[in-house]
Amino acid sequence: MSQLRSFFFLVAAVFGSVSALPSVTTDSDSASHQVGPVAKLVIVNKDVSPDGFPRVATLANGAFPGPIIRAQKDAVFSVNVQDRLTNKDLDLGTSIHWHGFFQHHSSFVDGPAFVTQCPLIPNENFVYSFQAKGQTGTYWYHSHFKNQYCDGLRGALIIDDPNDPQKYLYDVDNDATVITLADWYHYLSTQAPAIPAFNSTLINGKGRFPGGPPVDIAFVNVTQGQRYRFRLVSISCDPSFTFSIDNHTMTVIEVEGINVQPLLVDSIRIFAGQRYSVVVNANQPINNYWLRALPITGTMGNAGFNESINVGVFHYDGAPEAPPTTDPAVNVPVCAKPLIETDLHPLISTPVPGNPTPGGADININLNNFTEFMFDMNGTPFRPPTVPVLLQILSGAKTASELLPPGSIYGLEPNKSVELTIPGGAVGGPHPVHLHGHNFHVVRSAGNSSYNFDNPVIRDVVSIGDTGDNVTIRFFTDNPGPWFFHCHIDWHLNAGFAVVFAEDVPDVPTQDITNDAWFDLCPEYDKFINGTS
Repeated sequence: MSQLRSFFFLVAAVFGSVSALPSVTTDSDSASHQVGPVAKLVIVNKDVSPDGFPRVATLANGAFPGPIIRAQKDAVFSVNVQDRLTNKDLDLGTSIHWHGFFQHHSSFVDGPAFVTQCPLIPNENFVYSFQAKGQTGTYWYHSHFKNQYCDGLRGALIIDDPNDPQKYLYDVDNDATVITLADWYHYLSTQAPAIPAFNSTLINGKGRFPGGPPVDIAFVNVTQGQRYRFRLVSISCDPSFTFSIDNHTMTVIEVEGINVQPLLVDSIRIFAGQRYSVVVNANQPINNYWLRALPITGTMGNAGFNESINVGVFHYDGAPEAPPTTDPAVNVPVCAKPLIETDLHPLISTPVPGNPTPGGADININLNNFTEFMFDMNGTPFRPPTVPVLLQILSGAKTASELLPPGSIYGLEPNKSVELTIPGGAVGGPHPVHLHGHNFHVVRSAGNSSYNFDNPVIRDVVSIGDTGDNVTIRFFTDNPGPWFFHCHIDWHLNAGFAVVFAEDVPDVPTQDITNDAWFDLCPEYDKFINGTS
């Protein structure tokens, strides 16, 4: 490993250092607008109070949520991320993950710190360049360095399909129909208690907390008679939410970049990292209706709807510019048709890799995830290596057994079907798990003991459920690289709930073409943490 650290300084001497620019300030109003796919994200510290409680946050372009990044299908992304962080009470490094993108031949810009890159340091820039070829739908981006995205560095990312096969179902799909759901904390992630608890729910960056001031809440505006494609994005660090709109139903048409057969529901439980597109027909009398995001993990009195917490306003044009006159905590509608994951099926049939029986893949791995009051995978908590896994591979490692950290790297051969079984029931759950570099078929869902090898939902984040569940997923190894697999409750990830799948290690150096700036990140970070920069 000392040879690898020497390698840092060798590449620094050869390629030079990462570019640096003077500090900049960003106007939050202009920053909240749509950007991309060629864009600049300036990562700054800023004092904000989205729920009425002031605190310093870590933000993209000074806004929470960060600006919507929007592109057309097959666009080339070039996002210049500039670290301008200054508050030493918070993490000063950063890295950005583009959640849901496969990053074929570009794992070096996938984003997770110490898996595919070293973090940026203050006054350093790095351009994330990639093409999400063939992918469309609803995604998001967030910091993937320690617990930094809990401090605010998160936002939605949309890829529009000009030939959307379900376009006939809706009339409106724009930035105003993106709905983000977030948890918000009154303490810094660097000062979080052993068991963190969020203080408020934010809908599109606005919300209230129990006992707090009556600050503005989110308004979602519609015109009677129009059909809206709402893109629901959970940018949560921890809780899942049950989302609903009083007096309205929703038709699910997309799940995490995959079109699905239209499914009528009246509520959706959405876990951290998950996304849905739903069509809502504004067919009710002109009025204001409560839009609800009830956190399932509720502490500190932040469950329920007292004091208009966990709500926004579904506002019809022509209605008063004010919240509904009813108390959201009184006569709460009973949802009779909640989303059930096993009712979701791809619009276009896609074969499940492997044989249609449990354990019928080429590679079958069981991942237990909690032992002795510790988050881990099969008894080993993930601890980030000092040298990113990808750099270890590019520096000569030929097999997964040569890669660090020991016990957390699983080698996968190319062109194989893989089945992962992940038992539920670990404390702090249900846990949503996310796979980088792929999406997957959910052949057994939480709350269900049967298997579907015919037409199961395809997604990239799935809840592993409760005790007795044995969620089972399948994917195919057609994407060389080190791919993170982890709980998307960010506190649990950083406590050790993760592994890396080192896929087709021998072919990574020829398939994954890095650049000089990427190689510069590690020597600069090494100097920064050692106080020599």
